[in-house]
Amino acid sequence: MVESNGKVALVTGASAGIGLEIARGLAGQGYETILGVRSLDRGEAAALDIARSTRGPKPRVMFVDFASFLSIRMFAADFLGRFDKLDVLINNAGTWSTTRRESGDHLELVWATNQLGYFLTTELLRPALGSASRARIVNVASELARDLDLSDVEFKRRKYSGISAYAQSKQANRMWTRALARRLIRTRITVNSLHPGGVATGLMGKGGGLLIRAAGALASLVSRTPKRGADTAVWLATAPDLEGKTAGFYVDRKERACRFSNTVEEDKLFELCASMTGAPAT
Repeated sequence: MVESNGKVALVTGASAGIGLEIARGLAGQGYETILGVRSLDRGEAAALDIARSTRGPKPRVMFVDFASFLSIRMFAADFLGRFDKLDVLINNAGTWSTTRRESGDHLELVWATNQLGYFLTTELLRPALGSASRARIVNVASELARDLDLSDVEFKRRKYSGISAYAQSKQANRMWTRALARRLIRTRITVNSLHPGGVATGLMGKGGGLLIRAAGALASLVSRTPKRGADTAVWLATAPDLEGKTAGFYVDRKERACRFSNTVEEDKLFELCASMTGAPAT
């Protein structure tokens, strides 16, 4: 039976894949784990699976659509009403698409989910993070990162590419991590990002198209398991020797220099995200 460590962790996109395994890893270390999911049915199945495998309490499941600002705001209000602190926030929920689609807020879907979803969730949960004795934010990013154009993040001018849309969101994750770390430097909150490796999940197959589905099937044969992909995220969230470490980008538990390091552009990105979500650029 797992003993509680008295800490609370939230994992977004936790019903399957990397998110599920991150949640399992945290629950197995005694965290009161909350699964932020779009499907309550899949979330409940994941929570039961985690409880069985860890022989611990069943994680709490909470609905949230990270492509919807209204849903994120309702989720955050509900979370803050239930919990007085948040020790670990894992931003993991993501999507991709081979064609340009828009969210309910009329924003390009991949950007809205993968970057603005991370941004708004974190901003709204800052009070709970600040109430923890020491809190950690862990952002699941990628080495597949490029093509960020702050003047056209929604591909209104550029020809749409599913790979480019996904890659620019992951570049943004890494740059935003550094911008956020500077803003949290006088708090007890740290923030780091990571590349989980090429993980066999269903994300690529959701993009649609025969070529993409074939690429996803091939990737599943050569990539690492979700459990291995979750390892660095769990380590960043829990390792005692990382206390106080912030603004890093990690691959396989090793810090890597980020080729996108640029304070001016990082701050422009932060301000753009604040403007697009209606959150204060603090």
